[in-house]
Amino acid sequence: MAKSKLVKANEKIAENVVGGYKKIEEGVVSGYKKIEDGAVGGFNKIADKFVDSFLTKEGESVEEARARLAAEQKAREEASRKAGNQ
Repeated sequence: MAKSKLVKANEKIAENVVGGYKKIEEGVVSGYKKIEDGAVGGFNKIADKFVDSFLTKEGESVEEARARLAAEQKAREEASRKAGNQ
């Protein structure tokens, strides 16, 4: 009888410890995600402003400029690879 009371008490303690740990873990992870979202969002806003101010052509949107720049970069990399193979 005494053993079963000890086992039950240990199980209850273990459940409380695990529950407390999970609450702390969820709080830390959600806090990190909020910070990460804020940092990434801020960077993207700055990058969009830069592209809009300096890299867009007349009548071109930021998304179109990004796509054009990515295509140009890919073409430069392919040309560089081809030049390196010769």
